[in-house]
Amino acid sequence: MPADKRWVIKPQGDPQKVAALAASLGIAPALANLLVQRGIETEEEATRFFNPRLEDLHDPFLMTDMDRADSRIEEAVSRNERIMVYGDYDVDGTTAVALVYSFLRRMGHKELSFYIPDRYTEGYGVSLKGIDYAAEHNVGLIITLDCGIKAVEKIAYAKSKGIDFIICDHHLPGDEIPAAVAVLDPKRADCRYPFRELSGCGVGFKMLQGYCQYKNIPFSEVERLLDLVVVSIASDIVPLVGENRILAYYGLQRLNEKPGKGLQSIIKICGLEKHNITIDDIVFKIGPRINAAGRMEVDSEGATAAHSGGHTAVYLMVARDEEVAEQYGNFIDTCNQDRKSIDRSITLEAHQFIESRPDLKKLKSTVIYNPSWMKGIVGIVASRLIETYYRPTVVLTKSNGLATGSARSVPGFDLYQAVESCADLLENFGGHTYAAGLTMKPENVDEFTRRFHAYVEQHIDPAMLVPQVDIDSTLLFSDITPAFRATLCRFQPFGPGNNAPVFVTRGVSNRGDARLVGAEQEHLKMDLMQNEKPNTTIAAIAFQQPTLYEYVRAGRPIDVCYTVVENHYRGTVTPQLRIKDIKKSRPQ
Repeated sequence: MPADKRWVIKPQGDPQKVAALAASLGIAPALANLLVQRGIETEEEATRFFNPRLEDLHDPFLMTDMDRADSRIEEAVSRNERIMVYGDYDVDGTTAVALVYSFLRRMGHKELSFYIPDRYTEGYGVSLKGIDYAAEHNVGLIITLDCGIKAVEKIAYAKSKGIDFIICDHHLPGDEIPAAVAVLDPKRADCRYPFRELSGCGVGFKMLQGYCQYKNIPFSEVERLLDLVVVSIASDIVPLVGENRILAYYGLQRLNEKPGKGLQSIIKICGLEKHNITIDDIVFKIGPRINAAGRMEVDSEGATAAHSGGHTAVYLMVARDEEVAEQYGNFIDTCNQDRKSIDRSITLEAHQFIESRPDLKKLKSTVIYNPSWMKGIVGIVASRLIETYYRPTVVLTKSNGLATGSARSVPGFDLYQAVESCADLLENFGGHTYAAGLTMKPENVDEFTRRFHAYVEQHIDPAMLVPQVDIDSTLLFSDITPAFRATLCRFQPFGPGNNAPVFVTRGVSNRGDARLVGAEQEHLKMDLMQNEKPNTTIAAIAFQQPTLYEYVRAGRPIDVCYTVVENHYRGTVTPQLRIKDIKKSRPQ
């Protein structure tokens, strides 16, 4: 198990700036401090932060090749050319495909199809099978979403078959940009677009925003699809700042007020139809269900096109009929239940293997290979192993004769560079700082394992191997007033770059009703009391933290760090502390 968590209180905002901002906005100093910590120091900046505006979205034509992309789409539409919308099988890819497909369908284009590569037979990104399928069906234009930026040879292959490509991607390009008609990627070195952190679906949205400007189509035609964009932003864990904050803010409004039929069916299945849906709800409930369709291996014999992997997720999200959407929603929920069962089984096997090998437990990284594990689950298993062992982790299985898998990192360590250092051993790899996918010949697994361990050993700071809780500031329970909570809600949507504020309160105690809850008594629920003036008691829950139960139940003093959430029950809204960590109070 990882060591006790380190609590690190962030540098506090300049006192004069905090005081001035608190006075001008009429808010508590603790909240003004949160703004200053986020680089928001004036009343004007705070007003813009608290009130995101669609008018502040950047001009899409600042993105390299935007004019070429939109003119090529118009050419295809005017010539009634067959367009295929192509995307990855994860949430970002499938929402992006649903976005572009739904828009073009609504604009009246009839010659339209979509394609999601099969995780097991084709793998990530643009596939030769997909290009051949397009050629067989007389497709003249393929629009890729969330993939394609490194598909140099495959784009050339498609060109030899008379197929044009528009690439919409958000991953880092390689040394050569594919020779597509247009390549939209804010991470291109020659792209002057002001915001680099769009999701793949976000890049697709910008393309459609540009097309609307190009054709004088009302912006409302793409605005209505922002529910898909926020699902991609939350699920792909891109920074919730700048343009992403605006898109997510209005996307959540759409998701809560008038979602598409497909997303509405998932919302009902998740039991969220009467709740105010948040980014967390997407990350933990909606996103995993959409992802599950692409993760689960589908028996190709007898499987319909509508029920094959990631295609199912797109069929769900483009559904215009409630009954059809409900059918796809139920199918995807079944996939998710199956996924969770397999996930638990493989994670248990992985833990047992590591625990049986003391030599592995001593290392600063984990690489584990089992040819029998399901390819679509290994990324989840890697994340689960980090929860226990807290170190860079690679989980590999065997698929189509190759060792393939996923890598995950801990905060501060660049996993992509670690994988890239072994590039000569790999057939393919790609990803981000904290998550990557990779493929290699099975005979290279041992050497990859040796070199990956050596790279991590040499480059990781030992402090990165200790879980850290970043705390915004100290707070008294009496500070958590209704006005405080109302302003705190305006900081949403929370996510990377704008995380939910974490506070610490010291010397509190349980009022006497601490209890363990959950199927395995794994969560600690309690009412905490601070003996300040006035005496304040507040409900709290600590997920997966049963260790100090007896100590807390005895009323002994503890320090807690937490986020403040709102608990909705039968029309009543009460504050609740979501405990991130508990420590025994030290004598003052």
